[in-house]
Amino acid sequence: MKQALLSILLAAAVVPAHAQVAPEADADADAPPAARRALGVGVAVSDSPYAGEGNRVTPFPLLVYEGERFFFRGITAGWRLVEGERFGLAAIAQLRLDGFEVADLGRVELARNGLDPLLLEDRDDGLDAGLSARWSGNAGELELELLADASGASGGQEASLRYSHPWQLGSTQVTPHAGVRWMSAGMADYYYGTLDEEVARGAPRYRPGAVAIPHAGVTVARGLGRQWSAFASLDYQRLPGAVQDSPWLEPDRTGSVSLLLGLSRGF
Repeated sequence: MKQALLSILLAAAVVPAHAQVAPEADADADAPPAARRALGVGVAVSDSPYAGEGNRVTPFPLLVYEGERFFFRGITAGWRLVEGERFGLAAIAQLRLDGFEVADLGRVELARNGLDPLLLEDRDDGLDAGLSARWSGNAGELELELLADASGASGGQEASLRYSHPWQLGSTQVTPHAGVRWMSAGMADYYYGTLDEEVARGAPRYRPGAVAIPHAGVTVARGLGRQWSAFASLDYQRLPGAVQDSPWLEPDRTGSVSLLLGLSRGF
């Protein structure tokens, strides 16, 4: 679940780049992309659906750099292959933060789900690589990402489609967004199922297979003077039945809510 939070917010990657420097706060609004940089701090809060984990609070630095070709946004780095007013295409590498440690979950809660913590293994974070395409116009922006695990953690793939439409209200920008993430069987089985090694030790076999996870939310960013900006991003994910049935998760959990708060300074 961390990936959804830090992928929609921390990214399209930490936070959409436009949220880092509000329009009236950017003294160089007409400068080339190389002039766009921001540094700040943020905190992510989510009600983890994993058994016994409770609320998850994750502080993190906010680092954004927008060069002529190269860019870095929180957990995503990329190289612009095509950059136009309406269409953009980039090759990207992005951290996957869906990993977790068994010790952080509840032993009693896992046991109620039929899992013995002594038979289980931690799930690793990963590094994904792929392509990101965006189409923008008066009706908003559509972003498509095609990613594959390049670290060998899950060996799976993910495709995500996200629509957003920013509304400017003075120095405040409000951006509703909605989309869906599709995870291949290999990726979903790794993070929500049981591994062959765990099954061999006596854990129940569970494979959710490929899943689609819809989400919706809103990001609010406000300029504070000429260089500072603050933002908040709220997101809700609807868990599909195959994920809800995972023995790793709390029973009867149908969704997950995440909140991101941050403060950054543009340069």
